[in-house]
Amino acid sequence: MNKPELLAPAGDSEKLRTALHYGADAVYMGDSRFSLRGKAGNFQPEQLRDAVAYAHARNARAYVTANIFAHNRDLKAIEEHVWLLKDILPDAVIVSDPGIFSMFRRIAPEINIHISTQANITNAETARFWENLGARRIILARELSIEEIRGIRQKTKIELEVFVHGSICISYSGRCYISSFLASRSANTGECTNSCRWNYSLMEEKRHGEYLPVFEDERGTY
Repeated sequence: MNKPELLAPAGDSEKLRTALHYGADAVYMGDSRFSLRGKAGNFQPEQLRDAVAYAHARNARAYVTANIFAHNRDLKAIEEHVWLLKDILPDAVIVSDPGIFSMFRRIAPEINIHISTQANITNAETARFWENLGARRIILARELSIEEIRGIRQKTKIELEVFVHGSICISYSGRCYISSFLASRSANTGECTNSCRWNYSLMEEKRHGEYLPVFEDERGTY
């Protein structure tokens, strides 16, 4: 049986060193402008070079996240970022936007591409779609069961990555607007306040101060 790769986030230089010290096989990191871990310390563009070199010197792999869903205003900066990474040569980049995928394939075809969990890959057909486009790995949606993961594995040859710890969103892998509406911080740009985990009370509009009970059982919440 193949030994799985243990991949850990490196939100800043200290977390990078800690993850590798405790035995991570690989780390992922990003520039705040393009990474969906927008509130992590992250790395300035040139700091990424040192971070990737640090990982490689310790026989670990380094992946760089560029998994925002880009708007036109982002494209010039993203293209500059692609050229920088072409020079740095991380072991892979993690993307979710098809346009950013296309930019990496065109400018830096030597860099492996991993498809982010934000792309919401939930079935074998979608997995084969990205496999046929040349992706090296797909990071499956966090909402999948073990049986669903097994079904995708049986019908594809591409590398599969799954989360074993971390945020499990109430929407498909972060495509959620609660944080945006309540705090003006969008989950889709890496700024989620985890508003779905706050404590809420249910109150009818015309009965101020009268809080209604909420019950939960095996069939749902009422």
